[in-house]
Amino acid sequence: MIETDFLVLGSGIAGLWYALRAAEHGAVSIVTKKDSADAATNYAQGGIACVMDPKDSFDAHVRDTLVAGDGLCKEDVVRTIVTEGPARVRELIAFGVDFARSKEGQFDMGREGGHSARRVLHATDITGREIERALLAAAARRRNIKVYENHLAVDLVTTRKLGQTGPARCMGAYVLDKKAGRVETFGARLTALATGGCGKVYLYTSNPDIATGDGVAMAYRAGARVANMEFIQFHPTCLFHPKARTFLISEAVRGEGALLVDRNGRRFMEGCHPQAELAPRDIVARAIDAEMKKSGADCVYLDITHKPAKFIIRRFPNIYETCLRYGIDMTKEPLPVVPAAHYMCGGAVSDVDGRMDIEGLFAVGEVACTGLHGANRLASNSLLEAVVVAHRAAERSGDMLAKLPRNHLAIPPWQSGKAHDADELVVVSHLWDEIRRLMWDYVGIVRTDKRLQRAKTRIENLQREILEYYWDFIVTADLLELRNIATVAWLIVESALRRNESRGLHYTLDHPKHDDALAGHDTILAPDAGA
Repeated sequence: MIETDFLVLGSGIAGLWYALRAAEHGAVSIVTKKDSADAATNYAQGGIACVMDPKDSFDAHVRDTLVAGDGLCKEDVVRTIVTEGPARVRELIAFGVDFARSKEGQFDMGREGGHSARRVLHATDITGREIERALLAAAARRRNIKVYENHLAVDLVTTRKLGQTGPARCMGAYVLDKKAGRVETFGARLTALATGGCGKVYLYTSNPDIATGDGVAMAYRAGARVANMEFIQFHPTCLFHPKARTFLISEAVRGEGALLVDRNGRRFMEGCHPQAELAPRDIVARAIDAEMKKSGADCVYLDITHKPAKFIIRRFPNIYETCLRYGIDMTKEPLPVVPAAHYMCGGAVSDVDGRMDIEGLFAVGEVACTGLHGANRLASNSLLEAVVVAHRAAERSGDMLAKLPRNHLAIPPWQSGKAHDADELVVVSHLWDEIRRLMWDYVGIVRTDKRLQRAKTRIENLQREILEYYWDFIVTADLLELRNIATVAWLIVESALRRNESRGLHYTLDHPKHDDALAGHDTILAPDAGA
């Protein structure tokens, strides 16, 4: 058994920040599915929303977040994260993050949908990559941080799973060493879930391949509550190209004046919302979906050709170069775009310190549902939440570590029993494809009760097939991820069926209006709910 003080599952901004701060108190082991830089953070283009301009205010940022969250944000959590943001940003800069500045040395603040001011710090259009670079370099300098690449967590180990009575406590996790093909046991006094989101549950997504909802699925199986999984944010503008199905066109492009137009060059957002192209993401994504269905077109277009070419290339160098590789010059022609699954606003229930129902277990970053995002995440609030909550969680963990006894229960090694190597891997790939297609078709931007019920029936049948396959065959990374996306798909569908209204990202034709009685009401699923 590999023993450590802190076990961190995930190596994005939240996991790395937690690890760096926790390392001030003890030994840290980071488990990551691929290489350490392969995280959703690395794909974040826009930036981190934070009040750094004297003309801006915390109250304005809080208000914008609450408006976008459509009646489900926890205002105390929002205010805590917004007000603690500037201190965390200064620490990011101290770690070596190079945010864009003007010639005068001031931060070059961008503006994105739903914000009433320019408050998005960025590193041109590769902000996530820059943050990931700086935090990985800082982690590499710490001798008591060890990174296990190409390792995938199988399940959390809790005292209840070990047959103990009383409140559940997390003892670590079983982890698959993907290269060696064996499951290892990690014992930890404290564990942090920082596994990111679940975009790969859908057929089209802006997320990397690793975003299979592992943390939410593991937390639910371990006995933790999960909340608000019906609120899946679809980013309005992913590049529509056969070879670029996951390339995001940052909201910052609209923030700098890009217009959404149909195939005839006609704008269509002006009649949808007072902020037009800068409306919150749920409104823009639904408007694009409606336009595509009305016209029968495969995509709409994002047009920034009215801006000077030098400005476009300087402000969006990565987007410009990438599109150019696909034969599209955004300085001369509109970009074809479509919505795609982007961000999970629900997740494992945790407080603003990252604490969960299970003692010794924390959730930080996208995997967590803290109450910040409500029914719809305000653009660029995700990186802000990640650093603030991970910082608070690490501080809380440091305080707890001194009082926690060493794990006295022996964690049994992983047993494969009579399971044998799978001889029909096509079954896994078929089931994976079926789940993603039915989620896209039945549980997308616009929903109905009938579609949701069909999705639930099919997913529950698929879960039974997957469970049988799981017990019969030796586990592989593909099988584990399939098991997780099936669990997360069920959680999304079940949550959507329980919310009989339209609010934020959850829009259903059968219940098209708000139900005032559901304002502030979270959709909570406990593990005894029948998954």
